[in-house]
Amino acid sequence: MSLSQILTPSIQKAIQALFDVTVEKIEFQTTRKEFEGDITMVIFPLLKVIKSNPAELGSKIGNYLVENVSEVARFNVVSGFLNIVIADSYYLNFFNEIKDNTKFGYVTPNPEDKAIMVEYSSPNTNKPLHLGHVRNNLLGYSVAEIIKASGKKVYKTQIINDRGIHICKSMLAWQKFGNGETLESSNLKGDKLVGKYYVEFDKAYKAEISQLMETGKTEEEAKKQSPIIIEAQEMLKKWESGDEAVISLWKMMNQWVYDGFAITYKNLGVNFDKYYYESNTYLLGKDVVQVGLDKGVFEKDPDGSVWIDLTDEGLDRKIVLRSDGTAVYMTQDIGTAIQRVKDMPDVGGMVYTVGNEQDYHFKVLFLILKKLGFDWASSLYHLSYGMVDLPSGKMKSREGTVVDADDLMQDMTDTAKQISEDLGKLDSYSAEEKAKLYQTIGLGALKYYILKVDPKKRILFNPEESVDFAGNTGPFIQYTYARIQSIIRKADFDFSAKTNTEELHEKEKELVKQIELFPEVIQNAAQNHSPALIANYTYDLVKEYNSFYQSVHILGETDLTKKVFRVQLSQKVAEVIKAAFTLLGIEVPERM
Repeated sequence: MSLSQILTPSIQKAIQALFDVTVEKIEFQTTRKEFEGDITMVIFPLLKVIKSNPAELGSKIGNYLVENVSEVARFNVVSGFLNIVIADSYYLNFFNEIKDNTKFGYVTPNPEDKAIMVEYSSPNTNKPLHLGHVRNNLLGYSVAEIIKASGKKVYKTQIINDRGIHICKSMLAWQKFGNGETLESSNLKGDKLVGKYYVEFDKAYKAEISQLMETGKTEEEAKKQSPIIIEAQEMLKKWESGDEAVISLWKMMNQWVYDGFAITYKNLGVNFDKYYYESNTYLLGKDVVQVGLDKGVFEKDPDGSVWIDLTDEGLDRKIVLRSDGTAVYMTQDIGTAIQRVKDMPDVGGMVYTVGNEQDYHFKVLFLILKKLGFDWASSLYHLSYGMVDLPSGKMKSREGTVVDADDLMQDMTDTAKQISEDLGKLDSYSAEEKAKLYQTIGLGALKYYILKVDPKKRILFNPEESVDFAGNTGPFIQYTYARIQSIIRKADFDFSAKTNTEELHEKEKELVKQIELFPEVIQNAAQNHSPALIANYTYDLVKEYNSFYQSVHILGETDLTKKVFRVQLSQKVAEVIKAAFTLLGIEVPERM
């Protein structure tokens, strides 16, 4: 229970006793740094129902609390704000209650509650994962873990875009230019091998367009009449008609990609509970169109195409079935959402981790599902995020200028190695220990740099800045965790017993207050689908700990009671750092 929840009934009781007035809501805020206090009550709203001046009103309530509420030690009134100082005993009792709770902040899911499905990654099988996919995966995975920690059952899923003209481009290029190249002969990861032929197709396509334009064709005509694009379109038709040779090639090359993706996911530290494939879902939703027509949700045009008119909702008319009876992406997404609930009836909501260029698509999708009458449609959320930019500019898959996810992770590990060696911190480590630590620091830097930013904001990714051992970075937080582990290893006395210290140093109190916020931060992060709230809370906790570390003796303290408490407090901070970083998918090193 938070401090505001504890104080609210006492303040309501005080107002009733002092002024014979019932107040439903008490407004609190954090006490400003320049004033003494642990929590501040805002007095101004009470002036509407109690005729008094703010200072007098605040003083009367403050005196009542000091006399009647054991948690309140003293108070001060500044303008219309009652700054309340909480007794050390409250914080000590709280600390003793949570000291040995290794799951502090996490809520056990209620089996009766509906589950949440979180979709992320959802790549195309014609190229490796790149920097944009990295942000998508890190966001989706972290949001899933945060929602789980907040007390919900969670399913992690993705829909793999394994069909379509883009897949056929890689397949056709491999047939034309590959000379039977395989994973073994190429010594490449499968996704990189297939991506290589996607780039080869684009080169050949552009060359043919140039040749056609030299004969007098317009660019638009050349794009349509290029022999290689016509061949790719023919291959797609063969795939859709079940041509055995095309299907066999498609299965082989897709498996190469799946195996490559699996390596990247493992290295990135993300996982999934359920996979969907567009090749199985692209026809889903067509049967729902008739249901929508029967309900009057959809309307049919004279040419046979089916639409939904959302102009009354501030949107536009959206097609859900073409005149030739073929589905569009919207139809497929409608069908897939419905199928997921059929597959897992305990799902009561879904989170779609997709870039902000699809904001409009998801507004329409969610609205259609609501109009079709699905009660779970009100619990759908688009986790919209901004692009990741680089100092060198935008990435283009067709031209092979993307920042490959595997290369990025290796670069981050190499950067961590260089900076660590320059700092000379790891002289006593074995080569194996160093390699593991470089990877932990490098990936921690990458993940933290991306996740500390609000998902909706665009990111300019700077690898060297992310691996800085000072400031709001992953390595800075990891280093503080490792420092605490060193303190714990050096503590050659029993510090497991309940603390019986009576007074708290100002820095100890501030640290306990910061720890106390953790459960609320998890709940807020889950509700807002924002790992940034967890990341920046952890940074604030670490800053507070480092201030504590600089201000008091820990192992050098001569008073054993104080020394025990400070080691316990350090240990709890480390546990919270580890728990918070686990929600971000980041490891913490025991030594650094």
